[in-house]
Amino acid sequence: MNTDLQDYSHKRYNILTGEWVLVSPHRAKRPWQGQNEAVNNEARPSYDENCYLCPGNTRINGEVNPNYEDVFVFTNDFGALQKDSKTFSVEDGLLIAKSETGICKVICFSPDHSKSLADMTPEEIQKVVFTWQKEYTELGANKAINYVQIFENKGAVMGCSNPHPHGQIWSQSTLPNEVEKKNTQQLNYFNKTKSSLLGNYLAQELEKQERIIFENETFVVLIPFWAVWPFEAMIVPKKQKRSILELNDDEALQYAEAISVLTKAYDKLFNTSFPYSSGIHQAPTDGNENNHWHFHMSFYPPLLRSATVKKFMVGYEMFGSPQRDITAETAVKMIKAQL
Repeated sequence: MNTDLQDYSHKRYNILTGEWVLVSPHRAKRPWQGQNEAVNNEARPSYDENCYLCPGNTRINGEVNPNYEDVFVFTNDFGALQKDSKTFSVEDGLLIAKSETGICKVICFSPDHSKSLADMTPEEIQKVVFTWQKEYTELGANKAINYVQIFENKGAVMGCSNPHPHGQIWSQSTLPNEVEKKNTQQLNYFNKTKSSLLGNYLAQELEKQERIIFENETFVVLIPFWAVWPFEAMIVPKKQKRSILELNDDEALQYAEAISVLTKAYDKLFNTSFPYSSGIHQAPTDGNENNHWHFHMSFYPPLLRSATVKKFMVGYEMFGSPQRDITAETAVKMIKAQL
């Protein structure tokens, strides 16, 4: 390991976005006198009669949830994108806008109100993966949908409005900003090398074994070299797969195992239900072959030093570039210690 990376300020390059992150390992030693978040480790019941997402309960729009037994999906009652939005554009000098249409869905991972992904078995999570595959297929088949974004916000600190274990799927007519960057970077690399950008990166990481958290036959869980968040992690298939549709049933179970291992380790790290935003980036559903895409799932947790100390993106990070104190190599040791 290059010890300079552990002792001196430097920048690391994100090959997927073309952007840099400032790393300041010496600052990890500074005392903390900033804000401490309140920790809520109160056990939740398996069923909450006041929860809009529990089986059999009535949602805010008056619809009644079925008595589902594993995974339940419905169209978001307050979706950010409108399916039948008027088509329009505005070009008034430097004032530019375009209409955007889409379909937003909510996916309940389990009927059990108390369970997060970290509390579920790989077999239970596999059912979630199967549902992701089904929704990606059906939404992507819509000619008006060119990208399907699957994600989860876990924890109140991440803005999650309901504690019932659930994620979301936003599908839309254009590529969102982060996906556009990754699409460009992967395409440029593929055109030059005729190989996968993430596949070649992963081969280097597997050889070095400095940032690997866990691996099974199909997937690798690691902290990327360019990680921004203190305990950011990524799940990547070892062989290039453009989307989750290219996973067979056994590979879907191994994907579920990788999710299970990481989320359980997160919860053990600070002895709390670890908050995060996670999301899958995969090939657009625009009708192209997209052979340059290598799908991956990223986790962005906001905790910094403990369950009560949160990482804020402020100051230089708003006006300059992202910055982190704990190096990726230090973070991976802390997470691996929980396995």
